Amino acid sequence: MSTLEATNATDTLTEDFLPLNGTDHVEFYVGNAKQSAYYYQSAWGYELVAYSGPETGVRDRASYVLQQGKIRIVLTTAMSPEHEISKHQLLHGDGVKMIALWVDDARKSFEETTKRGARPAMEPTVIKDEHGEVVISAIYTYGETIHKFVERKNYNGAFLPGYVAKKSGVPVKSVGLKHIDHCVGNVELGKMNEWVKFYEDVMGFKLLLTFDDEDISTEYSALMSKVVSNGSGFVKFPINEPAAGKKKSQIEEYLDFYHGEGLQHIAIATDDIISTVTELRARGIEFLHVPDSYYSEVWTRVGKINEDVEAIKSLNILVDRDDEGYLLQLFTKPIQDRPTVFFEIIQRCGAKSFGKGNFKALFEAIEREQDLRGNL
Repeated sequence: MSTLEATNATDTLTEDFLPLNGTDHVEFYVGNAKQSAYYYQSAWGYELVAYSGPETGVRDRASYVLQQGKIRIVLTTAMSPEHEISKHQLLHGDGVKMIALWVDDARKSFEETTKRGARPAMEPTVIKDEHGEVVISAIYTYGETIHKFVERKNYNGAFLPGYVAKKSGVPVKSVGLKHIDHCVGNVELGKMNEWVKFYEDVMGFKLLLTFDDEDISTEYSALMSKVVSNGSGFVKFPINEPAAGKKKSQIEEYLDFYHGEGLQHIAIATDDIISTVTELRARGIEFLHVPDSYYSEVWTRVGKINEDVEAIKSLNILVDRDDEGYLLQLFTKPIQDRPTVFFEIIQRCGAKSFGKGNFKALFEAIEREQDLRGNL
């Protein structure tokens, strides 16, 4: 059963040893960054803002930095098949390698996390150019995923030293995406609590929500999930693991095709989900489908909302409510041929939860897709 962990008075007095300002950027390792960048510009409305590659003196890779609202996505491709980026992409497909966190002190962030048990990925390093300097450090987390700590208070360039400012060469129209709401990781059976403990002990996060296999299940499959959040609430990481079921769950399918643990989806906030989803659908973005029968009971459960209910139904948007308000959400199909990484579009109208009331409908929609792929 879902539980909301209340922060007690002792917690409020505890110093946050890892203060985070938010998500700095998310870096994907991909097979063809130039083509991927075109997709995110044309279909998703991201502006190209910076570039690094052979033309800028970087010989082994090319990276495109895309931005919309406060969201930054970096798409990186290696220049040779022997490169570690190529090996990562060959094994996992296009996937997230780094979730970079914006901090005021990257040295202290590295020191505090490594002394608590984090495995170091990058010692604090200062990189400079004519626009100033940035300090970066990094630690490993689940699978091959890395958390970077980025300190950029003394920098005013386009992105990072080594990158040059670059503008989109194609017309780009925003779809209204604002910021990253949360990033969800999939881990192996029996590993969820281990990684929750990592975020609690190593990074000072708090357990926010717990969902067990009674909350997230259908006739065929189930999963368990726990949500951890940093002290400010700016960074939230749900962690999923598979649970026993009659058939293969979406988490098992992901682990099979990603060949290991990794980031499953990124939830992106919008202030107007009707407008955002209308535009994304017009540009060819495919979303999971729930049957019309979902809407025959949802309004009894959720109550009155401010949005046009007919538009919500026609766009197949999911609705849920908690004690703080309601939320609207919709999930894309996987963004590549491997059934791995996808996106969630979310509009929060007071709600601080994650759509528990939609889990069954969402799972059934995913299972229909799994069945079509022959993976259920």
